[in-house]
Amino acid sequence: MPSLLNQSASLIAFVRAVEAGSFSAAARNAGTTPSAISKGIARLETELNAKLFRRSTRMLSLTPEGQAFFERVAPLLQAIDDSADALRHTGGASGHLRVSMPSELGRLLMPRINSVFLAEHPDVELDLTLLDHHVDVIREGYDVIFRVGTLVDSDLKSRTLAHLDMALVASPAFLREWTTPTSIEDLRALSFARYQLNGRTLPIVFENGETLVPRGRIGLDSGFGLRAAALGDMGIAYLMKCTVQQDLDSGALQQVLCEQRLPSMAIHSLHAFGALTPIRIKLFADFVQQELLRLGGRQT
Repeated sequence: MPSLLNQSASLIAFVRAVEAGSFSAAARNAGTTPSAISKGIARLETELNAKLFRRSTRMLSLTPEGQAFFERVAPLLQAIDDSADALRHTGGASGHLRVSMPSELGRLLMPRINSVFLAEHPDVELDLTLLDHHVDVIREGYDVIFRVGTLVDSDLKSRTLAHLDMALVASPAFLREWTTPTSIEDLRALSFARYQLNGRTLPIVFENGETLVPRGRIGLDSGFGLRAAALGDMGIAYLMKCTVQQDLDSGALQQVLCEQRLPSMAIHSLHAFGALTPIRIKLFADFVQQELLRLGGRQT
């Protein structure tokens, strides 16, 4: 439909009206008038020979044809915005940013995400999901995700941000009851708060190559849960050291078997934009990297 290519302003008006929920809100966001938005959408409906909205005095809703058209057009406009954004090497970030990162990492970074990143980039709207299990970046609509450990092969663009020290920790009360281990063999007899991924307890591998499969009555699928279990005297937990550094400093937790070194864990950012990384994603990943280094991480 060649003539539809000339309706770019009308297409933008349509998508913005859907996103804003009304013609007036879309007009305010675009710096124009509700009449201009309405006329642009009317031209688009004429071109398509289809009603896109059900209009009433109290609400604006999409027709089935409008919903189908929005689902096709909105990602295309977003892709155009992202491509232009990726070519801007200077300036601030703007737009909607949907992020997933591990729970305890999010807990640590949250205050400075607000006071530093969002303060420096007032035109960014951030949706932050704190999950330790893997998400589908494309299907679930994430702009960027942050993951710990070894990456599996994928078509996602990855960047290693830092390496973080790991630690085995337990509460003083737990160690008084069970005893303080002095060897890996001693550890095998103690109860752990086990980290589980997809229902499977993950082993702990030491720098000398020895492997320990934790045993214990409780398995958890997040760093948040493991830290809470350790603080609750429920067992030894294997965690990023920076996430429990305050607990170690206060004495609420103690590091266990410090003489047996643990390999550091890499923190990666991943996205599906390929080489043209939108500036909002690059700046947020840069921010996370600097925060990880501030927390004691090391660059590769």
